[in-house]
Amino acid sequence: MRILVTNDDGIDSVGLHVLARALVPLGDVVVAAPDSEYSGASMAFGALHLMRPEIHRVSIDGVVEAWSVSGPPALCVMFARLGAFGEPFDLVVSGINPGANVGRSVYHSGTIGAAITARNGGVHGIAVSQDVDFGSIEGQGWDAMLEHQRWETAATVAAHLVAAHIADPPSEPIALNVNVPNRAVEDLRGWRRTEPAAMPIRSMNAVTLEPKVGHEGAFRLVMNWGNANVLDPASDAGAVSDGYVSVTWLSRITAVDPPVGHDLSAALTAMLGAA
Repeated sequence: MRILVTNDDGIDSVGLHVLARALVPLGDVVVAAPDSEYSGASMAFGALHLMRPEIHRVSIDGVVEAWSVSGPPALCVMFARLGAFGEPFDLVVSGINPGANVGRSVYHSGTIGAAITARNGGVHGIAVSQDVDFGSIEGQGWDAMLEHQRWETAATVAAHLVAAHIADPPSEPIALNVNVPNRAVEDLRGWRRTEPAAMPIRSMNAVTLEPKVGHEGAFRLVMNWGNANVLDPASDAGAVSDGYVSVTWLSRITAVDPPVGHDLSAALTAMLGAA
């Protein structure tokens, strides 16, 4: 079993290191992660012709092989699929992200983007995130929120899920989104299979402009974080907030019927002719 471990917080993230070490007993673990933070990168590869990506060997205690990549996590996964780090991988595990990736943050998370990119390439992907003190904001945890992070809890949950996955792998590639409360394993209330919530645990509710001293016409963006949202307990955000591990199997992007009264067929036909 070849396991690629990546993240969107960068190669020096404690969560990445703890996760990788937890998975070492389960297979041939290789770490390939961004050389800097790419939170919010989703499935982006970046402008490769401008970036001219590089990879560099790095050392992570307890892990035999590790690389830093000058690009986002989805690019790490793509390079792995194309053979940059040796033989093909059977599984991509992304995390541990500091901050629950729930609700609308599922669309923007680089942690989840790596898992989805793996599935797009025919490889199973599992994204692992952990809530932070005071509740994550749009899937991200600020420095002050990380002082009491219980990384080992999320790593233990991830290792159990990966072991179960290896024992009985699905017939088709999956993208699994796992979110773990920030508490000791014995204090977890259980787990729930969930749907993505409409909102994250906390969200940005306003942005104001603050003039940048000494720079004409330049402004800094001041972000105002709102209070915790009211959450459906059956949703991913609600489950994590209630102390449960949230497990969500993410679908592929598929076509749907147009909203009632909003079919553009007549306008397109008038311009281009019948389909």
